[in-house]
Amino acid sequence: MNEGGFDFSIPQAIEFNVNFPSWPPSPEAIAWLQSNYESIEVFPPEANFGGYLLFRVVAPVTYELVVSTQARVSKELSREGGVCESWGVLH
Repeated sequence: MNEGGFDFSIPQAIEFNVNFPSWPPSPEAIAWLQSNYESIEVFPPEANFGGYLLFRVVAPVTYELVVSTQARVSKELSREGGVCESWGVLH
């Protein structure tokens, strides 16, 4: 990202994905995400790709923010089998 000229000092829409071992995720998992993050999207499974939930955090991109967000969401949704391991920023 550094090499591509990404500006880490300005807020960006950081997208996080939460994967679940079975589909659909529980209403409780979706409700928790909705109560803690804005902009939740549900992507059902497709032929060659499992379903996931996507949420966004708008903030400057930092290692600490990404790691702590993934850890918090994975910990909270672990009872449901949810894990947040992927993220991205479109620029």
